[in-house]
Amino acid sequence: MKTTFQSGASQGRLASLDALRGFDMLMISGGGAFLSLMGGKTNIAFIDAVAAQFHHPDWNGFTFYDFIFPLFLFMAGTSLSFSLRSGLAKGISKADLAKKVFKRMLILFFFGILDKNAPLDIFDPAHIRYGTVLGRIGIATFIAALLYMNFSWKQMLFIAAGILILYFAALMLIPAPGFSAGDLTFEGNLVGWLDRNFMPGRLKQTTYDELAMTTQLSATCLTIFGCLAGDLLQKRLPVNKKLSQLALMGIVGIGVGLLWSLGFPLNKHLWSSSFILVTAGMSCLLVVLFYWVIDVKKYTRWAFFFKVIGMNSLVIYLLCRFVDFGKSSQLLFAGLYNHLPEKWHEVFNALGGLALVWLVLYVMYRHKIFVKF
Repeated sequence: MKTTFQSGASQGRLASLDALRGFDMLMISGGGAFLSLMGGKTNIAFIDAVAAQFHHPDWNGFTFYDFIFPLFLFMAGTSLSFSLRSGLAKGISKADLAKKVFKRMLILFFFGILDKNAPLDIFDPAHIRYGTVLGRIGIATFIAALLYMNFSWKQMLFIAAGILILYFAALMLIPAPGFSAGDLTFEGNLVGWLDRNFMPGRLKQTTYDELAMTTQLSATCLTIFGCLAGDLLQKRLPVNKKLSQLALMGIVGIGVGLLWSLGFPLNKHLWSSSFILVTAGMSCLLVVLFYWVIDVKKYTRWAFFFKVIGMNSLVIYLLCRFVDFGKSSQLLFAGLYNHLPEKWHEVFNALGGLALVWLVLYVMYRHKIFVKF
């Protein structure tokens, strides 16, 4: 982990990527929970519909909340392509860049273990959960970095497509012992059987873990696709051509993913191939929107709120895990919102917690403190 004190944004840095990453982290670190709490409070159908999008389906299905983590994996790949291209342009060897990304993977894996197991009991490894959000990001970034530095754009695309096809074939053709081939139920899927028999430690859902080893490769495809999008953004092409190509990638991803979902359902728990393509396509379209509005049209003021979060994205993730902003919000603001109807207390307490998180990040931003892993 390195804390950097910067005098300004690095040359060539796209403000849109920081803003989009900030939007995503806002949803992860409390924004999604706040919107979910709005459900049933206003008797307004639209607000209730939005709130319903911030709950994960029990198994098959898709809501906007399912898109939040895949978007971060995609953005990790997009940012990675900028970092690697910059490093190579400065004369840093591929081996040194690979070592740097590998070290980052180990750091993220460690913080992921700490995050998912706090308080961590290192003397009881059998009950440690090894599948983590941060670990998944670290592994996906490392694999994508190796591919980016050693394969062409088209080759990476074919590799990602091959992974998704092979993953689909494995789940459809290889039966889990005691179940039939193609069984994608909660109990009978191949992913769960592999997790139960080969994944060490504790599994989140007991019979499987959505962040365990079996789904890592399909999830890594999101980071690979993010690298491809980032590489396209850096090419010497007219802006309109970049935008049209990225938009086409997004539309094709969503279209193919939806068609594939007819036989391989959208399922975040399994990180199904259809789910990967749909969320990659959605991510591409959001990159197009933010890039066009912020970096092309220069409408930047509205994005500052998100940029503050995006510049310290992983800090906010860990802060929200180890600092009880909800309790702080209650101590500071309960004297105000207690005068409202009781059903609104949790909503405004969550809003106060979000405000406190943002203020901490704003102070870091003003002092140009950016923590990089």
